[in-house]
Amino acid sequence: MTDYLLRILTDDGGLRATIAQTTSLTIEVAGRHRASPLATAALGYGLTGALLLGSLLKAQQRVVVKAAGTGPLQKLIAEADSHGHSRAYVGQPQLASYGPISPEQVAEAIGGDGILTIVKDLGMEELHQSTVPLQTGFLDADLTWYMNQSEQTPSILEIDALVEPTGTLLAAGGLLLQTLPGGNLEALIALSERLDDLPPIGKLLADGQTPEAVAAMLWGSHAYTVIEKRPVLFRCGCSAERTLTALSLLEPHELHELIASGSAEVDCH
Repeated sequence: MTDYLLRILTDDGGLRATIAQTTSLTIEVAGRHRASPLATAALGYGLTGALLLGSLLKAQQRVVVKAAGTGPLQKLIAEADSHGHSRAYVGQPQLASYGPISPEQVAEAIGGDGILTIVKDLGMEELHQSTVPLQTGFLDADLTWYMNQSEQTPSILEIDALVEPTGTLLAAGGLLLQTLPGGNLEALIALSERLDDLPPIGKLLADGQTPEAVAAMLWGSHAYTVIEKRPVLFRCGCSAERTLTALSLLEPHELHELIASGSAEVDCH
């Protein structure tokens, strides 16, 4: 299964949207972390959320989403760039779960009453950082609140990661709906109501629906244009040079311990 996202504009110029399928990406990242089913679902939420925000960036820009709640997962950090490359990790990748993995379980694992931080690298001298309260642990709801309150842009996000009781990830994906300057807020509300009438996007993707099909369900006969179909995939900025730089920052006794152990392993997540 090839993952990708669609970037969409309504023909009246009032709304834009991104619809993403991230199943294979989530499976790959979860495998790198040897993640439990619950942590796998959380990674799917993080990767998808970062990619949705990343779809709004210009070339060579990137965004990092950090959710640090009170739940046992401890933290969820995901990064995406403007080219569809993403990576993520969680504080407790082997976090155990019982029974089917639900959105409520993922939210409890993240926990509310924490901090949601969005860091953007816009190619300027300093990073742009926004920090808001993590309200619910439902990452899509918390990112929706961030977009509406911090960025002052009427937006709706829905993210889903559908996991079988056996622990197999069936589908992961999400969508972002947003008004453009001068856009019609009523049109966004109407889309939100239509979205509420549809099954969760994870169920749609697991049933074989594509992002294109989801767009058609949302807009029906209303005119819209797909302006980009962008592949999404795992990519990390690690390199031998960066590893050597990290080693050079270690204290002498730490280097001696590495030498005594006979080897050092660097995992790329």
